[in-house]
Order: sequence, then C-alpha cells, then structure tokens
Amino acid sequence: MRFRPARVHAFLAALLAVCFLAGCGPQEPERKPDAQAPKPGPIAQTPAPVPSKPGPPELPPLFRDIEKRTFQFFWDTTNENNGLTPDRFPSRPFASIASVGFALTAYPIGVENGWLSRRQAVDRTLLTLKFFRDAPQGPQRTGKTGYHGFYYHFLDMQTGHRYEPWVELSSIDTALLMSGVLFAQSYYDRDDPREKEIRDVADELYKRVDWTWLQKRPPLISMGWYPESGFIQHDWAGYNEAMLLYILAMGSPTHPVSPDAWQVWTRSYDLSWGVFQGQEYLSFAPHFGHQYSHVWIDFRGIRDDYMRNRGIDYFENSRRATYAQRAYAIENPMKWKEYGENVWGLTASDGPQRTTQYYQGQEREFRHYSARGAGLRDDFDDGTIAPTAAIASLPFAPEIVIPATQAIHERYGDYLYSSYGFLDAFNPSFDYDIPLKTGRLVPDKGWVASDYIGIDQGPILAMIANYRNEFVWKTMKRNPYVRKGLELAGFEGGWLTPRNASGPPDPKAAAARAIGVAESRAANAEPQTPEAARPQPPQ
Repeated sequence: MRFRPARVHAFLAALLAVCFLAGCGPQEPERKPDAQAPKPGPIAQTPAPVPSKPGPPELPPLFRDIEKRTFQFFWDTTNENNGLTPDRFPSRPFASIASVGFALTAYPIGVENGWLSRRQAVDRTLLTLKFFRDAPQGPQRTGKTGYHGFYYHFLDMQTGHRYEPWVELSSIDTALLMSGVLFAQSYYDRDDPREKEIRDVADELYKRVDWTWLQKRPPLISMGWYPESGFIQHDWAGYNEAMLLYILAMGSPTHPVSPDAWQVWTRSYDLSWGVFQGQEYLSFAPHFGHQYSHVWIDFRGIRDDYMRNRGIDYFENSRRATYAQRAYAIENPMKWKEYGENVWGLTASDGPQRTTQYYQGQEREFRHYSARGAGLRDDFDDGTIAPTAAIASLPFAPEIVIPATQAIHERYGDYLYSSYGFLDAFNPSFDYDIPLKTGRLVPDKGWVASDYIGIDQGPILAMIANYRNEFVWKTMKRNPYVRKGLELAGFEGGWLTPRNASGPPDPKAAAARAIGVAESRAANAEPQTPEAARPQPPQ
C-alpha cells in the first residue's frame, strides 16, 4: 500500500485512537439533536449516534403552516368512498398505493395536532383497510387490484383496479403501503370495536403479502411483476429505499424471506461507499433513498453488521448525505441558477419536459418526472429543485434544513407555496418557450410544477412530526413485526437493546471507527472522481 504524507499522519492518528479507545473504553458522548454537523470538507471523527433524550429546538412558525397544509393534501384529495389517495393533485390521474401508505400515516398526525377527531381518522382508516382487504386479487390483466398480497403501483381512483397495462405489481410500493398499514395497527390501540377491527384488518393485509413469491433469484426480491410478461428482471439490491422492503419481508409471520437476504442486500454496499463533497457515507444520489425508510423507523443508535464496521448508523449516514447535497449546490458545478447555501435538494420529482436545450453555450438534458440527485453513482441534475429533499431531511440536519426551508419559502413562495404547501418542484434555469409536460413558466423565475405529489408530500409531514416529538418513530417501535425484521437483519443497540442489557462499549467497534476516520482523511487528501452512473431502475 502506497502512503502519502497525509495518509501517514492519518494512520498514526488512527493507531493512537485505537490504543486509547480499546484500552480505556470511554462512554460514547450523547449527540444532541441540534448539534452542529461537520461542515463540508475533511471528515471529523464522529461517534456513533445514540437516541437523543432532550426535545428538539422549537421550529419557526412556518413549519406549523407547512404541516397543516401538507396534512390537508391527504385529507382533502383522498377518495372518501374507498380511501384511495391520488399520486398527484390537482391533475389526479390515478391513485398511488405508496401515497395511501403516507395517508394512513398522516391521519394520526392530524389527530395528534387537533386537525381532525380520532373518530374521523378511525372512519377513514378503516374504510381504506377494508377496501384493500376486499379488493379483487388475481393474475388477470384487468379488473384486479393486486396478486399474492401485493398491489399494483397505480390504481384507478374510482374502481381501485390496475390503472393501465404499463403499471406493474410493485414490491417497493406495496412495502410503503404496508408501512402505513402497520403504523395504523400500532396507533389505534384503544379498547374500541372499530379500533380493534383496524388492528385485525391490518394484520390480515400484512400477513397476506407473499414476499417469497417475488424471490425469483433468491434471496433477493424482484422489483415487481406484470401479468403480460412476468417478473421484472431486476432485484432490489442495496443501497436505496428498499431497506424498508427487506425489513418488512423478514418480519412477516406468514411468508418471510430468510435473513440471508439482508446479507446479500448489503453485499454491494461497498460500491456506493466513499467520499463525496467532503462527506464519507453510503451514497444514493436521489435523496428519497436516504429518507423513506427513516419515515417509519428510528435508525438512531441501531446498527447492522455493515454499519457497525463503518462506525456509524443509517441516521448518521443520511445526515452526511444531506450535507453532501448542500455542498454540491454550493459548488454548483453545472452553474444552474439560484443553487447555493440555502437553495438545494435533488430527489425524484416532476420536471419541465424531456428535452435537450442549450444552456450557457452547452447542450443540456432536461427531464419531466425523473430521479435527480448528486452522489458517487446514479447522478443526474437538470437544475430542478424539490423542496421535499430538504424539508424531509429535517431530523438529520435541522441546522441547515430550517434556513433552507425559510429561504425557499421567502424567495419563491409567491408562486411555489399554495393550498397544500410546496408544489412539487421548480427550476429557475428553465425558461425555454417550448410545450411543457407539466407545470408552467413564471416570467423571469423559470419553471414551476403545477402538481403536488403524494410520495413527496408524505415525508415532509412525517419527518416534521418525527423532529418535533418522534411521533411516527415511537408509534412504530411498538410494532412487533418491524422489530422482528430489524433483529433478523442483525440490527442491535439503541432502542432495540433489551431493557436489562448493559455492558462496556465494544472496543472492536471503537477501533473500526478510528480506522474509518483515518481512511476518510486520507481519501480527502486526494481528488475524488465520481463513478459513472449506472442505468436507473424502473420508476
């Protein structure tokens, strides 16, 4: 191994740290929720986070308004006859089962904030669950809602049947739906006949999902199935939002996948681990991959084998990814308009149009709905910013998310912020006089989306709730299926630790952290070249 001077100093520092940590075994300091995160640049030594005890700092009044408007999106736009929530509004072409999962999570948030009564939430939730329980399932191409306990990604808003032939039976979207189902099961815990029925129907829905049926290449799970062509020839392999999928699949009491699925899932992690924009972390370019699983699961202080060896947890990983997004916007290598310290956020979102145009003398690709992001892999950036990328990262890095949210609202709110909070996205650099796929051009301001999208609204509402009082996290911790899935994946520590368990810090873990820091500092001493992006999975 060839050492440069920076590597030598870092390695010696690591050896001293290993000796000290292994010999003295100090307690890891508690990380406060409002602690200042490392600024972009060389990685500072970061101990593994532990669940924070003090309440989070008070949020500005703007966030209460965002919460109320975003909640109202789910309550107002959902079909009152079947509980189906639209993928988007106001265009409202079809329902999204993932949006339903977020809606089922939104209703209790509304109850806790006094925006609706518990009885209203019970009525809407029970209506939704019973619809999915009774909806027709089967292998036929039309007239069905799902098959083998899975559901089609998009459904007709009125009939609840598969929307069109291009719609797949989706494993990840079924997992997002089931997350909302299990959240409802844990929240409605009163000794009331209708709340008991919610718990029973939720149990039936979750137990009916045959996760093993989609394991065409065991132990991984396929992305989905089409009645016309069969199983999708792509499996969910890490690292992305499907972390949640595998946890739910392993926790199933009826059709569980084996724990080796998690080992194979994480086997490809090293391909995405590295230093980007001064942060060392497990990279996934579109930011929703760092958010979705965290909506329902509190990953602070719990770690699987991979993260134990890296010396951090998935929450810290998402915090670093959030800082990297902001640093990328500050650097702004593509010179898009408005990018900067408080205007950032790339994720899956709407965009103006699939087209190629000249921007500052260079030919640039633009897209309509697409995954956007910056990282070591799968990066794409066409100047389109989605507020959900920043706002739904609030628990990870409030010290940069709060000012970004306020700045976006102050600078663009007149045309970006409306009845249900922030419209999905905006692009100040796009001002081309061509037909648009969606949205509109605002004179001298660029393109602005015309729709709200459910899977971008949901994380905003839930993550603000988690930041305020850990509401969704605390509720989901009571669910035995989620706990079982985490334990089978090898997660330990934090809130998963048995109540009476105690002991000194693990010196091996401390040593791994020190060596990881040394390697990180050495890597920062050399230029980093992002890997070529691989093809995007089907959206």
